[in-house]
Amino acid sequence: MKRYCIEGIGTGILMLAIICTVNSDIHVDLQPLVIGMLLTIAIYGGAHISDAHYNPVVSLGFWMRGRLTLSELLGYVIGQSVGILLAVGVGVCVLGKIPEVPPQPMPLFQGSVVEAIGAFVLVWVILTVATIPKHRSNPLNGLIIGMTVVGLIYIFRSVGSGACFNPAVALGTLASGLNTTANMFPIILSNIVGAILAAVTLNLTNPVDDTPNR
Repeated sequence: MKRYCIEGIGTGILMLAIICTVNSDIHVDLQPLVIGMLLTIAIYGGAHISDAHYNPVVSLGFWMRGRLTLSELLGYVIGQSVGILLAVGVGVCVLGKIPEVPPQPMPLFQGSVVEAIGAFVLVWVILTVATIPKHRSNPLNGLIIGMTVVGLIYIFRSVGSGACFNPAVALGTLASGLNTTANMFPIILSNIVGAILAAVTLNLTNPVDDTPNR
């Protein structure tokens, strides 16, 4: 149970960082760095307990790597979803962080491709550092993941999808007024496809037999 609670806390921190940063006076060029810093802190706070997924498609990748059972995968996703809902409640209802300019639907093809690529890169990096034994003890893993998110946001934020790479975050941006309903299905589907491709790629290059369960 504590793993699921940590997943909720970490995902909530990430979502609250996005809501508050995007709706703050922080210059737009610095916002990805702030979000990445908060994510890095959350990873170091929870990685030793839950592996710090904070993303349903990352959990899906762990399941495909044999690191989670199906029931654990469900528990992780529920925990992450609860964290998102709490973060949206705090950000919107308590702090009043709502966008001044209504979001617009993204270009369907470009947005879907960007979200798939972003999810692929993010899940591939996380599975590499977290499920390959020789990388697991690297103290820089949290920073590596945080900087991966920062880089992905910088290069893909102009497309209009919100640079989510995370179905839970996508739904959180919708609930907090940062995204549109029309964007949700393409984003979530693209994230799932990207994560599956990342897990399959890693399974082919670093077989599951090399990464036993803890």
